[in-house]
Amino acid sequence: MPTTHADFLLINSNNTRTKFAIASRSALLEHRAMLSQEMSRDSVMTLLDDWDYDSVVIASVVPAKLPLLRDSVATHPVVEVNHRAHLGIMLDFPDPSMIGADRIANAAAVAARCPTGPVVVVDFGTAVTFDIVSIISGNPAYIGGVIAPGLDAMRYYLNERTALLPQIEIARPPSVIGKSTVHAMQAGAFHGYRGLILEILHRIGEELGEVPKSIATGGYAALIASDLPGIDSIEPLLTMEGLLHIAKLNFSL
Repeated sequence: MPTTHADFLLINSNNTRTKFAIASRSALLEHRAMLSQEMSRDSVMTLLDDWDYDSVVIASVVPAKLPLLRDSVATHPVVEVNHRAHLGIMLDFPDPSMIGADRIANAAAVAARCPTGPVVVVDFGTAVTFDIVSIISGNPAYIGGVIAPGLDAMRYYLNERTALLPQIEIARPPSVIGKSTVHAMQAGAFHGYRGLILEILHRIGEELGEVPKSIATGGYAALIASDLPGIDSIEPLLTMEGLLHIAKLNFSL
């Protein structure tokens, strides 16, 4: 298999999946992923075997996986995404060390676009997170957010903690009123989370004093946020775009 060369390897490791991308300084090139719980040094090195890259950026919200990932790319210069890295955005937060690396990457992606007003990133991951970038003294700043349980957490919990509720596939049901247990659970997940998104975005807008632009990303973004009022765009690669922006800031030509 021919080797693909790139400037950067970007790694976004979360509780469910670890995603990998290679990128030039101007664009994301190729993408791969594996389940985080199945990840080992050998599996990572096999996945990366035909990729050649100069530098690495790692964003991980699973501390136990960081040594494994570092070891897998040990021959390359590495930047870990945290509050000490060059991010291109101010972190207006009491303890910035507590901000998840994926949330920092999303904020960095927004900052790279030079926003003129507040932006909310709604990330449908293991948790559903809302991260707010506002403008302070003319510059973008991460000012905080909201964390809610993710859809997978909901469906696994209901299956594990009740005697009769099955584990379901998250999907858009044919109607709100369920005609079966699975249908009713899908209605609760799909419409319930759309309602959650709308209410939290409304409350954020009230606190900001203006309606923010809203971007949806993450695994269930296309399903839940599609045609949802208040969501301006769905951008599945936003986190990786943030990692690419951080890579360019931390590794000079």
